[in-house]
Amino acid sequence: MTNLREQYRQFGISDEVYDYGEQILTGLVDRFAKIDETAEYNQLKVIRAMQQCRVSESCLLGTTGYGYNDLGRDTLEQVYARVFHTEDALVRPQITCGTHALALALMSNLRPGDELLSPVGKPYDTLEEVIGIRPSRGSLKEYGVTYRQVDLLADGSFDYDGIRAAVNEKTKLVTIQRSKGYQTRPTLSVARIGELIAFLKKIKPDVLCMVDNCYGEFVETTEPAEAGADMVVGSLIKNPGGGLAPIGGYIAGRKDCVENAAFRLTSPGLGKEVGASLGILPSFYEGLFLAPVVTASALKGAVFAANVYEKLGFDVLPDASEERHDIIQAVTFGTPEGVIAFCRGIQEAASVDSFVVPEPWNMPGYDAQVIMAAGAFVSGSSIELSADGPIKPPYTVYFQGGLTFPHAKLGILKTLQHLIDAGKASLPCRPL
Repeated sequence: MTNLREQYRQFGISDEVYDYGEQILTGLVDRFAKIDETAEYNQLKVIRAMQQCRVSESCLLGTTGYGYNDLGRDTLEQVYARVFHTEDALVRPQITCGTHALALALMSNLRPGDELLSPVGKPYDTLEEVIGIRPSRGSLKEYGVTYRQVDLLADGSFDYDGIRAAVNEKTKLVTIQRSKGYQTRPTLSVARIGELIAFLKKIKPDVLCMVDNCYGEFVETTEPAEAGADMVVGSLIKNPGGGLAPIGGYIAGRKDCVENAAFRLTSPGLGKEVGASLGILPSFYEGLFLAPVVTASALKGAVFAANVYEKLGFDVLPDASEERHDIIQAVTFGTPEGVIAFCRGIQEAASVDSFVVPEPWNMPGYDAQVIMAAGAFVSGSSIELSADGPIKPPYTVYFQGGLTFPHAKLGILKTLQHLIDAGKASLPCRPL
């Protein structure tokens, strides 16, 4: 008979930590079944889109050079448009990351004299230099685009009065970040995003609403465009790439908005007509095919982490019982040592670079030292088991990913073992 406990011992997991994890899992059977149901729905949605767009073996071949008449590239963009319920989509390896995709969507659809509004507080750190909140060459601010921000209320709800006062004749585009980033605020559900968009459109019907969808794809059965978003933007090395896409980003939305982005990505007059796929299409297609079940694995890992740490007295967001709208789990330790110990546990659970010791460093685009743990097959892929956090109060770590739930489970147990060994956590004196 297979001795699973002994397998975990070989990773340095004590019997006490293993037993604690098993106790947590007994209470998550119904939660996991619901996650699997969502994954099944989304899996069928992706397959149906591929069939409707007549994906064929020829779509996997790719092109070089200019990339004219790239059947696979153009068909993949049709598939994305169907999956995300939009008029068009731009899905390219030339989009280097999520920040690039967001910058591309903003810079192509804003003009000098326009104003950008964020009604959900400060955007993710790397967008601060894109916008010009922190001075940077080539920012929107340098091009005469102004920025206005309305923070969420203390309870995490929208400040509708503040938003109404902020919208003016210059307001051209509203950016709505679905996930929390390095903040301790709730992730936005598609339903809440829809309520906010409806409110904004009532004030100014022609305002463009863009949703930063990073970490949220396939967590629910609907996507933000179904709630009224004009553009939905994300990274292929997060949820929709399914762990296989080695690079890339997407912008799905209104046809004119997507065309603007294509002209900015390549050149006016060329747009979507060029951009060779360079043999990368099989990983894009198969990654999207796997994305619903891979996202479900990561989501299970996040739920497991929340339950493990909440029951030990740590602040977690979302909490152990909340409905989920992205794959990120925040755990607050209150000390830098707690964040560092957690990240080192994740790194030791990796298949790649498990022997590397993560350290805080001055990472470009951030205003504080950041520690990142990720032994990934694709560098920086945060749909793979990973954790990171800024080394600043309240000293919160952000955990995400896990291509399989067993890997996510191992990672969480390793973090707990590290914290216990460092004297930063202790198990309950009696069974749960």
